[in-house]
Amino acid sequence: MLVSMPHLGTLIPDELKPNYVPRALAVEDADWHLDHLYNFLKDMGASILTPVFSRYVIDLNRPPDDAPMYPGASNTELCPTRFFTGEPLYTEGCQPDANEKLRRRETYWQPYHQALSGELSRLRLVHTNVLLWDAHSIRGQIPWLFDGKLPDLNVGTANGLSAAESVGRAVMAACSQQDQFTHVLNGRFKGGYITRQYGNPQAGIHAVQLEKCQSIYMSELPPYDYKPALASQVQPLLHQMMLAALNQVKSLNV
Repeated sequence: MLVSMPHLGTLIPDELKPNYVPRALAVEDADWHLDHLYNFLKDMGASILTPVFSRYVIDLNRPPDDAPMYPGASNTELCPTRFFTGEPLYTEGCQPDANEKLRRRETYWQPYHQALSGELSRLRLVHTNVLLWDAHSIRGQIPWLFDGKLPDLNVGTANGLSAAESVGRAVMAACSQQDQFTHVLNGRFKGGYITRQYGNPQAGIHAVQLEKCQSIYMSELPPYDYKPALASQVQPLLHQMMLAALNQVKSLNV
């Protein structure tokens, strides 16, 4: 199993900071504290891939050609120019131009994806089937991106294309064993670039994205503090969901 956390990073390089509005330096749209929330991964024997730099520098879960992931809805870009609330990230005239976008893609995006694809290839040399779990979190209500409130747990398999259908069913079966946290399969978040690009069930790679509401483990308001007592309530379920997916992947013959 490889667990990717592409939006965990919070660093903005010093040379880029003057280009952003001051509010951006607090990187409010990070996937905060996922390394703490998923503190059981090493005991599961998982490979873990995390970035250093903020999604405000480059979004590692967007395609290199910057094609929209969700046509018809508000989308964040490869080099985002807006907060999740829709306001500009950059001071006027300081948005990255084509050359800067290319530089960032080569400097930050490509190394992450080289590491991701390399680790998947390594795992496939020793396992017939591999689970790629793409871990995310987000505020539960962001009108610019989606209507209403998200379910607590949003599982995505690109409508069944990135993982065997039995893998998605196994994850949802684990969710259905409890009633504390709401859940959905292939709702608003069906999986971003990583899930769609690397998930290939026929080649033995089963990719699942989990987008969870931050309110179930942390404060959604500054200073975005981690809440261990709250997190401890959902961690057993996260472990069960991943174990269900992993066991299902192991049981597949092709």
